[in-house]
Amino acid sequence: MANPWATLGVDLHLEPAGSGGLRRGLTDALRDAVRTGRLAPGTRLPSSRTLAADLGIARNTVAEAYADLVAEGWLTARQGSGTSVAERAVVPPTDTAHPRRRDPGHPAYSLIPGTPDLAAFPRTEWLKAARRALATAPFDALGYGDPLGRPELRTALATYLARARGVRTTPDTIMITAGISHALRILGSLLRTRGVRTLAVESYGLAVHWDLLRTAGLATPALPYDELGTDTGKLDDAGAVLLTPAHQFPMGMPLHPDRRTAVVEWARRTGGLVLEDDYDGEFRYDRQPVGALQGLDPDRVVYLGTASKSLAPGLRLGWMVLPPSLVEEAAAAKGRIDTCGALDQLTLAEFMVSGAYDRHVRSARLRYRRRRDALATAVTHRAPEVRVTGIAAGLHAVLRLPPGTEQSVVQAATWQGLALHGLSFHRHEQALAEPLDALVVGYGTPPESAWAGALEALCRVLP
Repeated sequence: MANPWATLGVDLHLEPAGSGGLRRGLTDALRDAVRTGRLAPGTRLPSSRTLAADLGIARNTVAEAYADLVAEGWLTARQGSGTSVAERAVVPPTDTAHPRRRDPGHPAYSLIPGTPDLAAFPRTEWLKAARRALATAPFDALGYGDPLGRPELRTALATYLARARGVRTTPDTIMITAGISHALRILGSLLRTRGVRTLAVESYGLAVHWDLLRTAGLATPALPYDELGTDTGKLDDAGAVLLTPAHQFPMGMPLHPDRRTAVVEWARRTGGLVLEDDYDGEFRYDRQPVGALQGLDPDRVVYLGTASKSLAPGLRLGWMVLPPSLVEEAAAAKGRIDTCGALDQLTLAEFMVSGAYDRHVRSARLRYRRRRDALATAVTHRAPEVRVTGIAAGLHAVLRLPPGTEQSVVQAATWQGLALHGLSFHRHEQALAEPLDALVVGYGTPPESAWAGALEALCRVLP
């Protein structure tokens, strides 16, 4: 019986079955693999000798099957280049029981917040750092690893965070995560194990974070919000709180100094824990950077950071600075092996130590500031009834709209091919804040080539 696996040269799974003999069975199997797209156009096939040996059949049988399919146009054969799948349209198999969902199409422009300009990712410098990191990586970097992450990256982060964000830490209290969502999964599990049942959140924020915490079994009541930001004096019986104190997402203002002090005092008094999401903390324009809340009490605040805004979310690299008393519990909640790619960690460490990270952030800060200024100027001239707020830092702005217009503007943007979020999209279902009609405009999102078009599309839909 023919072996269905061809394992020399390229792996190729074929089952030359049927009642017409091996040649016909092999021809049908190859034709079907090409027709359905399992063998993509341009795929080089094993030589007739190799495939015959792998399948346990005569070489002439394979050669004749190849010749038949070349004649039919399914394959191409060139002297010295072997046999390859011909370029042709692929017809996917029909599945009437499970019809494919119709693709609604993509908007022409996106101003959805939460993503930087991905076209500006520093590919050349990142590649240089990756080469240096791989060339000098110790052998143990390719093993399962410490659940806290690579020591090279934790050391680089300890230096950077102390210098740039005022974080008080050592490499031993830093854990590398696959972004903020991963960190919240770990912390949610840790808090439940500790007996916490309630984790307070802000009235405006990211529903994906609230959902992760609820999945861990935590209630997530919303704190009041007013002109001073989130009211941290209303924590009641919560065992922990999640805040974006440096640049509240999405409202865009820093937490008032009195409330920063109040939440730290609450944590000391009750034994509670503050989770500090340093959302786009690297980008500030018109004011001095607001230091990390963690610097006020490293024993009661968990600092959460990420490369998602400064570099790209696809890297899936984030970090937690933990109180020393939580390090072992967090390692147990994460699992006893590292779950973040070691080579990417080493690359980011090299990228930071070489100074490339600082250079990239400074360059990006200038680029995003120009976009912010262009946005504010255009809205002031084109839609004077709309007020631009929350723009002293970050990658997004909040556009305050006339009452009752948010939904109509978002709908008009959809018709214009512009992806846009209204403020209500980020409002907690139990929000203790006055409802506002506004847009959350991610001016960092479009590539440079699309920025002018996205801004024009936005201005067209504003009241």
